This record gives sequence, structure tokens and C-alpha cells, in this order.
Amino acid sequence: MNIVRFLRQWLALVGLSLLMAGGAAAQDLAGAKDHSALKRFAGSSIVGYDARNFDAIEFQTSTFKEFDLDAGARRYAKPPLVLEGKLTRLWYEAPGNTRSLELYRNYVNELAAQGFKPLYDSTQDAAAVKWTNFLASFSSAGKDFIKNNRSEYVMYAAQANTIRTGTFQKDNTTVRLVAVDWNKSDDDYKARQGAYVAVDILETKAMQQSMVVVSASEISQSIAASGKVAIYGIFFDTGKADIKPESKASLDQIAAFLKAEPGVKLHVVGHTDSVGGFDSNMALSKRRADAVAAALSKSYGIAPARMVGNGVASLAPVASNSSEEGRAKNRRVELVLQ
Repeated sequence: MNIVRFLRQWLALVGLSLLMAGGAAAQDLAGAKDHSALKRFAGSSIVGYDARNFDAIEFQTSTFKEFDLDAGARRYAKPPLVLEGKLTRLWYEAPGNTRSLELYRNYVNELAAQGFKPLYDSTQDAAAVKWTNFLASFSSAGKDFIKNNRSEYVMYAAQANTIRTGTFQKDNTTVRLVAVDWNKSDDDYKARQGAYVAVDILETKAMQQSMVVVSASEISQSIAASGKVAIYGIFFDTGKADIKPESKASLDQIAAFLKAEPGVKLHVVGHTDSVGGFDSNMALSKRRADAVAAALSKSYGIAPARMVGNGVASLAPVASNSSEEGRAKNRRVELVLQ
């Protein structure tokens, strides 16, 4: 009888354990999971999640100054660090009455224990006192909005004076934290009293190039038909204007076209996506266009007078900048007939 009673008690405990495990899993957004590089705060649940094989994101490295509502972007004392690679974004809801400072400190300590170095920490920045509209990018139309089972407002409408944010880096992995408080539950916003943290983890890597090189004859046909052609096979590192070696195949075809049609003169026009500041992107797109014209002149003997470099930043998108697929289409060089 003692054995029977023991077995019954053991089975009951197993059943309870499974029920508790199932309940814990059910708290997470369907399909969401922790990133292998960073464990969650004990007892918290994932309420927002997005994972992309390749994307770009800004990382704060200096004091927040203002939110540019027209551009939909934060402005800082210094330009942010823009990185590309595999991106995982999570929103966590902390348990009980956890506050944002406790939540943030735990993440910072965990990152430090793993060897991450701070690139910015608002709790160590005496000038970090103004947070007006900092959270605006978490709105449903903002760059920081992700799929969630609460609402955009758990981050977007949280208490601005409780914001703790930082950027931490180790090798090829960069982490951004934004922790906030809710001082009381709000059923309309699906927010509970306590704290939330947005965790962005980017692992830098080169994007797999899958664009087909446009041939000299295709360049000729497109320019004859529409007066321009988009070239996606000229590559640059993020924020830089140095042409990468894998661009040679496209440069070869552009040069072949120009040599076959010696009377043609072109505007070489650089286009960027909307990541980063508009002014810096405008200057960057011009430098990239000039770099292409210079490469065609120096390496292929094309007369400089036949090419004029121009940059238009993100003013002429061909797709939405809300997704990496769209941003990839917007990052291009166009050849436009003069």
C-alpha cells in the first residue's frame, strides 16, 4: 500500500510539474523563444517577438536629444551606430511588481558577466534627463514595433521618466536594452503594473548576395526604354562609401555598356534606405555615387566628364522601408541618362 500511495503521489507531482511547465510556456507569445546568447529575467514572459535573418538597426551610443517626428527617428548627441546582420527582437513582461531599474540592472549584470562591454548606458549618463517621445518608435508605425500579444502601448505609452536604455557589445554581437515601468495596470492598453523590457540582439554578418548582375545589354535596353537602370550589384559596408571587391562583376558590365556607347553621359545616383539620419544618408549616397564614377574612370578608363555623381538618400524609395526586404530594394545605385 505504501508503494501504491508513493506512486500516486509521484504521478500527481509529475502531473503538476507538467501543468506548471505548460502554463509557463503558454505565457509566451506563440512561436517566440529566448535568444541563446541571453537568458530572460526569472519569471518574465515573452510578449513581443520578431526574428530576421538579415536586417539593420540603430544602436544608441550617446545622449538622446529629441525625436524627429517627420523622419520617425531619434536624434542623439552623436550619430548612432548602425549595424546589419541577424536580428532578434523581444519584449519581455516582468513578473510581480518588478521595476524597470531592477530589470535593467539584472540584464546589465548578466551581459557584463558574459564579457559584454557597454557602448552606452543611460544610468551612467548625467545628461540623460530628457526623454520626450523617445518611445514613439514603438508605435505601430514605428521602427521598433514588433508582433506582440499585448499592444504597442506597453512600450509606446510607458512612463518616460522610468526609461533605462543601453547598448552592449561583445565580438560580433550587439545588444540594445530599453526598460520601462507601468505604475498601474491598464486594460485598454493590455499593460500590467510592473516593468517591460525590449531586448534587441544583432549578430553582424555579411548578407548573402542573391541579386543577378545586370548585363551591359540589359543596361542598354533599360536606359533606352526608361532612361535609367537600377544596379543592385555594387556593395558597400554599412555607413561607408568604399566599394567592396564583390562589386567588380557589376562594374565590368557598366563599363562595357559605356564603352559600347561612347556618346552616352550618365548621372550616377546613390540611394539609401531610411535607417540612420537623413542628412548623413544624403551625404553618404553622394559619396557612394562619386565612388562608383571614380572607379569607372580609374579602373576602366571611362572619361570623368561622362559621369556626374548625385545622392538622394531615401527620397526615391521603390519599396517600403518598414521591412528588410524593402530596404534592400531601396539600397541601390541608379544610372540615369543625362
